[in-house]
Amino acid sequence: MSDTASSVQRTYLVLTLLTTLASSFIWGINTIFLLDAGLSNVEAFAANAFFTVGQVIFEVPTGVVADTRGRQFSYVLGAATLLLSTLLYLVMWQIHAPLWGWAIASILLGLGFTFFSGATEAWLVDALKATNFTGHLEQVFGRAQVVGGGAMLVGTISGGLIAQATNLGIPYLIRAAMLGVTMIVAIRFMRDLGFTRQRDVSPVAAIRNVIRGSVDGGFRNPPVRWLMLAAPFTFGSGIFVFYAAQPYLLELYGDKTAYGIAGLAAAIVAGVQIVGGLIVSRVRRLFGLRTTALLIGGILDVALVILLGLTGSFAIALLLMAAWAFVFAVAGPLRQAFLNGLIPSEQRATVLSFDNLMGSAGGVIAQPALGRISDVYGYGAAYVVSGAIQALALPFVLLARREHAVSDPIGRDGDVDQPAAPAGVATAPLPADGDPRP
Repeated sequence: MSDTASSVQRTYLVLTLLTTLASSFIWGINTIFLLDAGLSNVEAFAANAFFTVGQVIFEVPTGVVADTRGRQFSYVLGAATLLLSTLLYLVMWQIHAPLWGWAIASILLGLGFTFFSGATEAWLVDALKATNFTGHLEQVFGRAQVVGGGAMLVGTISGGLIAQATNLGIPYLIRAAMLGVTMIVAIRFMRDLGFTRQRDVSPVAAIRNVIRGSVDGGFRNPPVRWLMLAAPFTFGSGIFVFYAAQPYLLELYGDKTAYGIAGLAAAIVAGVQIVGGLIVSRVRRLFGLRTTALLIGGILDVALVILLGLTGSFAIALLLMAAWAFVFAVAGPLRQAFLNGLIPSEQRATVLSFDNLMGSAGGVIAQPALGRISDVYGYGAAYVVSGAIQALALPFVLLARREHAVSDPIGRDGDVDQPAAPAGVATAPLPADGDPRP
């Protein structure tokens, strides 16, 4: 592996560390923060739903920005937007703003994350291709999960303890400061490699070309389409599973003001994420196809979420949450490698953003609905329904498996994963040809 490829990975891991650390200061207390601001369960999850509304609205436009103006430009813009919207969130809490105020702040938060979502992964994959990377994408994504998990471990524990020692607003101030540091690092070290901005065409023509290509590389590419259609059920309910765990675990614990426990619960998820990232390269050896792993992981997720809703024990709930997070940690890099092996470089950020959009769209519907179920029937019932929603993703993963995509077979250790196929191509696996691209 070249020194430049190693430098690309280091930059990606540092950015992952900083963004996750900044964000995770509030992950363990966010739902409690919203409830403390005077919102009901329905309103709190509606505020979260407006966050995903922002993602739905802006995912593709910000993906186009990344594919036309550059991935670094998009990333820096995202860090700046998140910094300002985090401060606005803090103001909403201080003045006990009505739901419409939270809606505006949450939509802006969603906008900030959409500048990250497709751009960061697209930057990494294209830069690795341009620097003769010879490894497996799962290895890189797995390392990122280890780094992100470590950052989340520190951030969630610190955020919960700091909130308990001071107040619920201080972690948001720390998050804003960390985002400022992240923006400076991205400006200094993140360089677009393997990607050329479209300078010879008008902005309107460039946007039209990228969107047309993203449709070809996305919905017109069957295996990519099927996984995109699975995303609303998997990620839509997954958002609720994670954020509802804060008040649900405190309820099972018996002390709704023990914010440190909420942070600890999120930290356990982070710790399991580290383990999942460390062993994903070994887990991949157990399967011949990535879709096989995704199917088994999906079935386990459904069972674990339903059991989480049925238990009345705090300790068992923690174990089930950790197991659920572990399955997600292992399946995530496999899904990323599957998709990136099928998306052309020119539309990568936009297609990945559209994939995120699909997941966010599920969250827009699922979160307020599941929040209402929590208000009426309790969190346990909402978790059972959430498991049923996740089960609806399984048929789409099975359809993706039947397409025999070029990125589905898992190479032996030491082999290089197959290069990305042209848009719309997803037939039999390509022969090994020495191409160093992941």
